[in-house]
Amino acid sequence: MKRIAIIPARGGSKRIPRKNIKEFLGKPIIAYSIEAALTSNVFDEVMVSTDDEEIANVARTYGAAVPFMRSAATSNDYVHIAEVLLEVIHEYERRGNKLESICCILATAPLIQPDNIIKALDKLSDEEVDSVYPVVPFSYPILRSLVMDANGYVRMKWPEYYNSRSQDLESAYHDSGTFYWIKTEKLKEYERIVTPRSLGIVVEEMTVQDIDTEEDWKLAELKYRLLHGM
Repeated sequence: MKRIAIIPARGGSKRIPRKNIKEFLGKPIIAYSIEAALTSNVFDEVMVSTDDEEIANVARTYGAAVPFMRSAATSNDYVHIAEVLLEVIHEYERRGNKLESICCILATAPLIQPDNIIKALDKLSDEEVDSVYPVVPFSYPILRSLVMDANGYVRMKWPEYYNSRSQDLESAYHDSGTFYWIKTEKLKEYERIVTPRSLGIVVEEMTVQDIDTEEDWKLAELKYRLLHGM
């Protein structure tokens, strides 16, 4: 195998119980990540890393592999995503599969576009690049942002930009929170996804929604309907 998709999906979600398999417009939300990975047709295998048998069964139903269960050491609330990915990589290598690169796809990314997975992989082929992931421009210039004290008083975080026009300020971006491509050896070296040579691809805000609350969930469903003309 040269490359696999790894979808981390532990069973202990707190803010939205059973979030990874909660129904999203008719099917478990993890199904959308699995289907996007399969549709991209760039992976030797699409696997789900989970500690939960129900999640494992759902994953298999939608076409993913669950060749082994996640260990207890990488199933707690504080484990870093890189630890989960490295556990998977080491187990594949133990079984004789040396991976060139992996793509970590979040289980709650129903707006993910297969074309962006492919586009990011193309960028990863550059030998100077360690990892690639989608980013989104902030909708308002962060250099004009405000901070608030304990009494509710606000002030500009960077007052030197008070008279600057928005169009003259440097653009800033945030992580889309959808997927991350990384070369396996670089993940081993840095033990993190973001490295000194991480490349970003800009994606539309309509294809991104952080899902931590019920309101976030409804916004993601609304965006999905708009994207797919539902």
